[in-house]
Amino acid sequence: MLAGLQNVTFEFGARVIVEDATWHIQPGERIGLIGYNGTGKSTLLKLLVGEYLPSAGTIERSRTTSIGYLHQDLLSFDTNDSILQVALGAFEKVLQLEKEIEELGKELERTGDEKTLHDYSDKLHELETLGGYDIHHRTEEVLQGLGFSNADLQRPYKEFSGGWRMRVLLAKMILQQPDLLLLDEPTNHLDLPSIEWLEKYLLHYQGSVVIVSHDKYFLNRMVTKIVEVYQQKLHIYTGNYDYYEKEKAIRIEMQQKAYENQQDYIRQNERLVERFRAKASKAAMAQSIMKKLDKLERIEDAEIERPDIKINFRVDKTPGKILVELKNVSKAFGDNVIIENSSVEIDRGDKIALIGANGKGKSTLLRIIAGVETFTNGERKWGHNVEESFYAQHQLEALNVNNTILDEMKECGSQMNELELRGLLGCFLFSGDDADKRIKILSGGEKARVALAKTIVSKANFLMLDEPTNHLDMHSCDLLIDSLNKYQGSIILVSHDRYFVAKTANKIWEIVDHEIKEFKGGYEEWVAWKERMAKLDAENKKLEKANEQNKPAEPKKNNPPAQAAVPKQQPSVVIDKEKKKELQKVQKQFQQLEEQIAKLNAKKAELEASLADPGTYSDKTKFIEAETAYKKAGSELDALNKQYEKVFERIMEMEQ
Repeated sequence: MLAGLQNVTFEFGARVIVEDATWHIQPGERIGLIGYNGTGKSTLLKLLVGEYLPSAGTIERSRTTSIGYLHQDLLSFDTNDSILQVALGAFEKVLQLEKEIEELGKELERTGDEKTLHDYSDKLHELETLGGYDIHHRTEEVLQGLGFSNADLQRPYKEFSGGWRMRVLLAKMILQQPDLLLLDEPTNHLDLPSIEWLEKYLLHYQGSVVIVSHDKYFLNRMVTKIVEVYQQKLHIYTGNYDYYEKEKAIRIEMQQKAYENQQDYIRQNERLVERFRAKASKAAMAQSIMKKLDKLERIEDAEIERPDIKINFRVDKTPGKILVELKNVSKAFGDNVIIENSSVEIDRGDKIALIGANGKGKSTLLRIIAGVETFTNGERKWGHNVEESFYAQHQLEALNVNNTILDEMKECGSQMNELELRGLLGCFLFSGDDADKRIKILSGGEKARVALAKTIVSKANFLMLDEPTNHLDMHSCDLLIDSLNKYQGSIILVSHDRYFVAKTANKIWEIVDHEIKEFKGGYEEWVAWKERMAKLDAENKKLEKANEQNKPAEPKKNNPPAQAAVPKQQPSVVIDKEKKKELQKVQKQFQQLEEQIAKLNAKKAELEASLADPGTYSDKTKFIEAETAYKKAGSELDALNKQYEKVFERIMEMEQ
């Protein structure tokens, strides 16, 4: 065992965080630590590293166990050193050894002393044993994996924002390779490519890892055990997050049945006591039953800790077919070109996720669409009856710091009463008296949640959301997903939370080579399409390389044209060319089918939404038309998918 809790109770004043909790972390484990905000996940990590002491029980740590702990408080660290130097701090022993070797080298040059030579050789051998010759390469590799360019590596650490600083500290921590790595929301400051890189890195990490995260995709890929902080207890599940969700539902159902059975048993016995208490001959029996009930270990009601409050949108106006149109728009910051001559439109019913690496201009494009960012050239046009609402971090400045949270919500003009507003604020982690706090005493994350809640209660028919899940727990994310799926308006959002994107978007936008590329389909379809395209591209390159090797030698330039040797074309080369031509033709057909399937999927989703609308059922003709169109789209999709599979199999045969 590396570390753990043994019968630990921990309290903040009168509030119990955990009671009689036991949890042992074994070598090689990858654990997801989960729970609602405020249940004590970060507190448990602080107990493990010794920052807090338990009220009862013991914290167990092996003397030889090294622990790395990544958390928000690390951002107070500041330095003029370059980010490369900061990350190299992971190799403190190696750096000290390098200094000693340098000093010994100078002394050796000056004296030529045999003992100094011996010490010098020993230190060089120790440096080689510690892998000291490749620390710069390893450090650069990790920093680049986390999104830093080569040019960034020599820039001072203090020049970077909080999110980028956290990446440097994460790089340093994983380079230290502690036996136990504790990561508190590591994906909060990462873009998609960096999250994917971190996943691959940690999957091969030799030590144990404990992760606090609200990113379900990350937890599903990373962890093999879930520890949930729930009702002051630790509940352990052997599996990933998907397994936990299924298993928890089963456990709650079983606990509820056991609770109900016990309540029936208690009621029956209480009735017996009531009947026999007055009779002298049965008084002893009644007393015995009462003692038995007093000793009974009570099963708790399995009610869910946080109620499922619904976030309901109110859309007043229906906009025209096109909400926003960009025509030949270009935007650059000096030499940094974001988009160039890009044209795109957002249609009614679109739920678009704008994804990709940091620095590609996602938030800039969102601001251009919102009309708060200027552009170099081109045109941006609003459609008819568009009522927009824009959520971004910088909007926190627009909050009235003297208002209470509830007052701020009342000023939105949502026509919701106080009870409804308090219910909504509960979804955004402001429960009970929290709603009466003044804005000026809130943290940055709390202000962000207020700004998001204000966006949600507006009567807008077009929402623009920049990283809306950054300060929400999993339960609140699920509530937001559910609400956005029922929302009758249109959405464009920027998010690095893949689960959130997969559950909300019906279109994917990506900025590639300064151009906005649109994929008509959901996130998982887009990932599968990207993988297929990458595979086909690799196969094409392989085929081209093979053809290049089979190409006949060029005639020498100094030969007279009339006498130039004309080699016979080999039959295999002719076959290869014909095969390549046929393959390209089939690949084109494959791509066309993909596009048709994506369009049909989008159409089917629109029809599903129409069938889910109660207004459709009130009009019999409208309902029959919608149902017929839906069935037709389904059969067309089945036919296209069969054709798609055949063409894919044909490509596989031709590539062998």
